[in-house]
Amino acid sequence: MEIEGRVVLVTGAASGIGRASALALASAGARVAVADIDADGAGETVRQIEAAGGTATALAVDVTDAAQVQSMVTAAEEHFGGLDIVHNNAGILVPTHDLAEADLDRTLAMVHINFTAVLLGTRAAIPALQRRGGGAIVQTASVAGLVVYPGNPVYAATKAGVVGFTRSLAHLNEEMNIRVSCICPERVDTPLISGALAGGTLPPGVSLIRPEEVAVGVVQLVRDDQAVGAVMKISPGQPPEMLEDFPTWGVERS
Repeated sequence: MEIEGRVVLVTGAASGIGRASALALASAGARVAVADIDADGAGETVRQIEAAGGTATALAVDVTDAAQVQSMVTAAEEHFGGLDIVHNNAGILVPTHDLAEADLDRTLAMVHINFTAVLLGTRAAIPALQRRGGGAIVQTASVAGLVVYPGNPVYAATKAGVVGFTRSLAHLNEEMNIRVSCICPERVDTPLISGALAGGTLPPGVSLIRPEEVAVGVVQLVRDDQAVGAVMKISPGQPPEMLEDFPTWGVERS
């Protein structure tokens, strides 16, 4: 898909991967709806896009609230006249190594933001993309959703859920011309990681990926018409890698 002239909606776009993605897509010629619960941060992302000559608008939204997500999609459509591309990116990281002792409210909030919000965003976007004859949806998952990750099992489960959700929506391409894909970065240098470290240091030999490197992968997934149910891994110092070894459960949909 050519990005020039398209309308894009990015959630969690007040900082980190979301901001980098919004800036990259705007640089490629898209008009961008910048969505985040942090209205000031979303406004700053819009300011940066406009300073670089792009076009954007800020939307304040709680991505775990179905009504607000629907209003977000409607607002993007009304402001720009349609919607072509969605990057469901919002996410948080809450420590859950000691699962029985982890704060239950914060743990459930992570489940809702990392997975439920992706479901809601995708569900709300499908009719909007259909009105444009199709489009592309990119979800932010994580390498933690591809491996055994005892350091944070609930976070891993939310991201594995996003991967499985993405793979299982490949049929939308044939039925509606809507391509769904996801990106799975390793640790990214974002406020999410900084907060999780809480003044600590990275383990020896662990490098952080810049958000801009992840944004390159997002743009690649949007542009690649073969990225159908695709899972892209991003590792430090390596080019993006498409992961192919996923079995399909041979059950007909009814």
